Amino acid sequence: AKVASLTAGVSYVEDISDADVAEALAAGFVAGTDPESLGQAAAVIIAVPTPLRDHLPDLSAVRAAAGELASVLEPGQLVVLESTTYPGTTEEELRPLLETGSGLSADIDFTLAYSPERIDPGNETWGLRNTPKLVAGIDDRSTDAAVELYSMICDEVVPLSGTREAEMAKLLENTYRHVNIALVNELAIFCRDLGVDIWDVIRGAATKPFGFQAFTPGPGVGGHCIPIDPGYLSYKVRQLGYQFRLVELAQDINNRMPAYVVERITGLLNDAGRSVRGARVVVFGVAYKGGVGDTRESPAVFVVERLLALGADVSYVDPYVDKVEIAGEIVPSLPYSPDAAADADIGVLLTLHPEFDVDAIAAAAPHFLDTRGVVAPGIGERL
Repeated sequence: AKVASLTAGVSYVEDISDADVAEALAAGFVAGTDPESLGQAAAVIIAVPTPLRDHLPDLSAVRAAAGELASVLEPGQLVVLESTTYPGTTEEELRPLLETGSGLSADIDFTLAYSPERIDPGNETWGLRNTPKLVAGIDDRSTDAAVELYSMICDEVVPLSGTREAEMAKLLENTYRHVNIALVNELAIFCRDLGVDIWDVIRGAATKPFGFQAFTPGPGVGGHCIPIDPGYLSYKVRQLGYQFRLVELAQDINNRMPAYVVERITGLLNDAGRSVRGARVVVFGVAYKGGVGDTRESPAVFVVERLLALGADVSYVDPYVDKVEIAGEIVPSLPYSPDAAADADIGVLLTLHPEFDVDAIAAAAPHFLDTRGVVAPGIGERL
């Protein structure tokens, strides 16, 4: 279906327009599923999902792609892995599969490199072309080939000393965010008990022009990177016989934020003399971040799931997400309107989409919880 869509000039990717696809088709782009066509390419990029399965790295898609490619690999081709993974994957997993399946040698017959993807869905400022592109080959020849390829696409290409360094760099980027988000999430809980406005604290700290980068609390972390990538790093560290206590603690903190949000919702309902069971709850935003429709690992979905388990009557408003299914049941959706929660017992902002007028939403709702810290004082509760 995806190949047919692209061939027809219709994009299924939020950040790529139909016009972009049409332009690519006019320039010679061809979408297909025939592995034989891979042998005709000068370069082949492997960009497949690398999720966690039972909390362990799942490289099955990488291995499957490598197996298909190896059967048609030709001398002189460049192979690049872009999937996020732990250090050593390119040389210890991908290289043997390609060499064994093709009968070719990576240091003689073909070149092999790693270049982590750095796409930020919904970001209109930084895209594929202007975001610096990291590359590293298994040797100098492979690095040079990867630099030549990506220099045709990206404004700035940054070669690193080896594939392990490039693999680790991607994990560091996302683990850095994961750990710092966990810090402010835990501070948000403590600050509320202390009577301290965490949002004002962050605003004040952010005025320091050096040595500080602002992160904000929320209902948790989501998407296909931030919740997943630290697990790849922890896995490799544990293989060395160490504990990665900081990262694992950050995972625990971020993973319990949806439960904390539900506690706050329950508390606000109790204060109003209303039980969560049977309460009408309208949540605003179920995607994992604003401006996109991706619900993978979305903390908002986990919040909805917990509310439903407690017997709440939950519906959602999200102009980017057509359907949410939990335990085989479709969660009712409402069209966006500032007064969408006016007839509910409580409205909850979980994902800040640009279309949302949060102050108007909060003013119309009998009670309102803002997990993103944007509502004006006096018309709603902040996380």
